[in-house]
Amino acid sequence: MALELYGKTVSSRLLLGTARYPSPAILAEAVRRSKTEIVTVSLRRETAGGKAGGAFFQLIRDLGVHVLPNTAGCHSTREAVLTAQMAREVFGTNWIKLEVIGNHDTLQPNVFELVEAAKILNADGFEVFPYTTDDLVVGQRLLAAGCRVLMPWCAPIGSAMGPQNLPALKSMRAEFPDVPLIVDAGIGRPSHATVVMELGYDAVLLNTAVASAGDPAAMAEAFARAIEAGHMAREAGMLEPRDMAVPSTPVIGKGVFA
Repeated sequence: MALELYGKTVSSRLLLGTARYPSPAILAEAVRRSKTEIVTVSLRRETAGGKAGGAFFQLIRDLGVHVLPNTAGCHSTREAVLTAQMAREVFGTNWIKLEVIGNHDTLQPNVFELVEAAKILNADGFEVFPYTTDDLVVGQRLLAAGCRVLMPWCAPIGSAMGPQNLPALKSMRAEFPDVPLIVDAGIGRPSHATVVMELGYDAVLLNTAVASAGDPAAMAEAFARAIEAGHMAREAGMLEPRDMAVPSTPVIGKGVFA
């Protein structure tokens, strides 16, 4: 079943970051093997590379996927809004992954600045994908600000720790049943991705776990398969844990009972 995000329909539920790859060729191969249809790009990081930034942006365009620019590295509403406006000019899209960082060590979002920036950008015609915490009240405020997608973290960016607060993630899914929810940050291995998809999340965004792997392209494909497996399992209806054993072979109808 396809996923719809701001009126665009995609088949893949993996969103892939484009930073830290050993080479542009390896990045391109990872995108191809993963079959992702959405990649994220940090405007600030790439423009800091001077002329190399232009070549990188052309590579991204040549991949033939949807581009989701992000405001990585921004620490205030003003910074994030300005970066988003620049990204719209560069990539010609109203999509923006909104990041407003509040803590240098954990890279946890500053949810107060995040909500304010979301209000401004939504009013300006952007289609905002906010990187947020797993807090229900913050999620409500972002939706009230005009966001139609939420991207809660499951652990600090790049930590590879996997889901740290499953009850909170479950609560967010239950609180917002009709809102596309994309887990963003902290996924370290394919099994982590399967877990959050089994919770009913709609997609996973990751970067470091693929880009830093020994074979990024193979890891990208592994994540794609894990995400698909988790989604299929959720849709199929999983067996819930029980307090006692239940025999898989019925005893009713046996000729002899032990």
